[in-house]
Amino acid sequence: MIGYVDCECMIYDTQSLKEKRAVLQRVLSRIKQKYNVSISEIDFQDTWQRTKFGIVAITSSKVSTEKELNHVLSFIDSFPEIERTVTTFEWF
Repeated sequence: MIGYVDCECMIYDTQSLKEKRAVLQRVLSRIKQKYNVSISEIDFQDTWQRTKFGIVAITSSKVSTEKELNHVLSFIDSFPEIERTVTTFEWF
């Protein structure tokens, strides 16, 4: 089962694209190390307080795919400088 999450976030306390990218680099690298997912910034690359992630997980069942994606979303929520706003799931 393929699960896809579209996740918009606000990034607080950044004053430039350089600061935003430093935060994103830290978040993305930790997610890639800890979880079996593919994640990338897919929108708002030139906006310094906003981002949109695309996250994909593939497993043998919908339950385990959903579980993995929810763990990633919870991990994103654990960062104090990021607030998740709009999140949508799709299944293939």
